[in-house]
Amino acid sequence: MLRSFPAVEVPILETERLTLRGQREDDFVRSAAMWADANVTRYIGGKPLSEEESWTKFLRYVGHWAVLGFGYWVAEEKATGNFVGEIGFADFKRDLEPSLTGVPEIGWVLASAAHGKGYATEAVRAAVAWGDAHFEAARTACIIAPDNLESIRVAVKCGYREFVRTTYKGHPTVMFVRERAVLNLSPQGTQGFTG
Repeated sequence: MLRSFPAVEVPILETERLTLRGQREDDFVRSAAMWADANVTRYIGGKPLSEEESWTKFLRYVGHWAVLGFGYWVAEEKATGNFVGEIGFADFKRDLEPSLTGVPEIGWVLASAAHGKGYATEAVRAAVAWGDAHFEAARTACIIAPDNLESIRVAVKCGYREFVRTTYKGHPTVMFVRERAVLNLSPQGTQGFTG
């Protein structure tokens, strides 16, 4: 029996300087240009992507929303409408130890022109807040190349902590995890957060 997946309306997230929204077909040109940039991919696979590889990635992002109800957003500057990058959650079914099965994996990639402006932290914080409100799982994770100090700083600023050093596809990688703060109500009705 074939299963059909209804079109999903991707939520729009707003930050001070950014709008995060679902992908549109006309975003592909800017996405493919970003993924073809060696500066962008040096820590993500180590080589620029072809148009075919970028198209597969683009469709995978869209498919996550349709099948799983979460995925990646396109980030754009509010002031200019300029493409900033792609941020979101995924289940990539990675062959990775320890396994990320059942743990939403956050990721972010920014176009070179958007580097160094604090956009990654701003966008990741918005995505994490959305995840906290929508995921049953209390834990989210990300994997980062150990030399990618900029992304490690973003992860730490957004509440992720180093969990384990491992390898992925033969390359060293660091797995970071974040536990959602859980609201506790004491018998007296006072509120507090535990992590």
